[in-house]
Amino acid sequence: MTTRLIIGVSGATGIVYAQRLLETLCETDVETHLVVTKAAEMTAAYEGVPVQELKRLADETYPIGDVGAAIASGSFKTIGMIVAPCSMRSLAEIATGTTTNLLTRAADVCLKERRRLVLMTRETPLHAGHLKAMLAVTDNGGIIAPPVPAFYTKPTTLGDLVDHTVGRVLDLFDIDTPLVTRWTGEPPRHGHPAVVSLPRKVGRDALR
Repeated sequence: MTTRLIIGVSGATGIVYAQRLLETLCETDVETHLVVTKAAEMTAAYEGVPVQELKRLADETYPIGDVGAAIASGSFKTIGMIVAPCSMRSLAEIATGTTTNLLTRAADVCLKERRRLVLMTRETPLHAGHLKAMLAVTDNGGIIAPPVPAFYTKPTTLGDLVDHTVGRVLDLFDIDTPLVTRWTGEPPRHGHPAVVSLPRKVGRDALR
């Protein structure tokens, strides 16, 4: 049977996570099914990642309003779905089951079919409503996986940070990739102590 994974992209910042997920999955046998919200198209334009590039990397793409698409049905077999990034609006719809587009409908299908759903939520600070929505998704069987960087890997570029997070998310589906620097009990020897060198002097003069 074909291994299929749904990738949803909503309007939060961080479209690069979706791009890197799709690029990485192109190197596997996993068939990707992509749905992108209108807000995500706007964010992608701001962040310099053309939506057409995302669609080119996917095996199948669906219009956001096509609630009759294959991924809207539980009879269409998948291993689950990743929403990367996941906005607070999409989170709220998924948490309540009040779905208004194909992305949140596909996520709801994953929950009802007891398939893995991973939401890469992007927002800070969080208010109680956000946290309650995250708890509701978790109670329903979903996984909240904010793209929190790991620094023990001694990353030297933003790409290193993105890759590690993407690799860890794919770990949740037992999709092994070379993106993850795995902890062995000893810190990695490569890289530098910090990603960015901060100015030692604090104050207005240090920022001029």
